[in-house]
Amino acid sequence: MLLRHAIGAVLRRMRLERGKTLRQLSESARISLPYLSEVERGRKEASSEILATLCRVLDVSERELLARVAAEFSTREVVTAATVLELPRSAGAGLGTSRDTAHVLSAPTTRRESHAPQLLAA
Repeated sequence: MLLRHAIGAVLRRMRLERGKTLRQLSESARISLPYLSEVERGRKEASSEILATLCRVLDVSERELLARVAAEFSTREVVTAATVLELPRSAGAGLGTSRDTAHVLSAPTTRRESHAPQLLAA
């Protein structure tokens, strides 16, 4: 998970907890609606100034925002790890050995990760 995805998810949840629409938050923070939408969806990275403004408008400290983002990472990592560990048992067909589980856990999850060793060696 990328940091911008976690930040976006937390910002969206905080906005919804306060009963604000995306348009209302956009107007209150003086941030364009399309840009704010992109931030919430994790497609754009918000600057520290934008995050500070959003925290002010949402009436939350930057520390609380970062704590929630950290919790989002922890939750997602636990869910992802549990899903990966569950895969060999639920897939059946003899995939229950520890060797198979180690292979699943060590397999690259994205194209970028699979090329990382070659990029570093170059």
